[in-house]
Amino acid sequence: MILIGQYDSSFVRRVGVALTLYGLPFEHRPWSVFGDGEKIQALNPLMRVPTMVLDDGTVLVDSVTILDHVDSLVPEAERLWPAPDERRHSLKVMALATGFADKGVSLFYELVLHEQPAQVWMDRCRSQMRATLAALEADRATRSTPFWFGDRITHADIAVACALRHIGDSHPGFISAADVPALAAHCERLEALPVFKAISQPFVPPA
Repeated sequence: MILIGQYDSSFVRRVGVALTLYGLPFEHRPWSVFGDGEKIQALNPLMRVPTMVLDDGTVLVDSVTILDHVDSLVPEAERLWPAPDERRHSLKVMALATGFADKGVSLFYELVLHEQPAQVWMDRCRSQMRATLAALEADRATRSTPFWFGDRITHADIAVACALRHIGDSHPGFISAADVPALAAHCERLEALPVFKAISQPFVPPA
């Protein structure tokens, strides 16, 4: 399998972390949608990352689809999901985390790719991001377990940590650890894991 995209993307990173935790071999091509856009679009018409090329040549074009396939390659008991009664809740946490990251990307592009960024749009993105942070903080604060859903890491844990790392790097100062102590502790715990140190890259703004 070939994973395409840079690890400063929370979406690419969460796939890389899952593959590594599963012990599945893959080739990583750290292509940028700006510097390597033509190469990516030759595989994925959306010109987005992550893009994954499977061994049979099939191309998967988003993190949800990629992770669904990756999960199918390991026994059900080893998949990065909580107990069945918590699965719907974990999907909600993942959706909030990935939506938070997506809004951060939109805000970043608005700031750096327009001579006159739209203030109304920026205010809306920031409002959505702050509300999502508050919702995730309130949820995590109700739990005292090492990971969100117990003693075992799940896709939800990974999505949250990758999203907050990306926003912290691309929007310095937006996240205050003092305002979200439960989330800050959660992410600090995950970033200290060997897999998160290995699947990592400093933020690289588009050139």
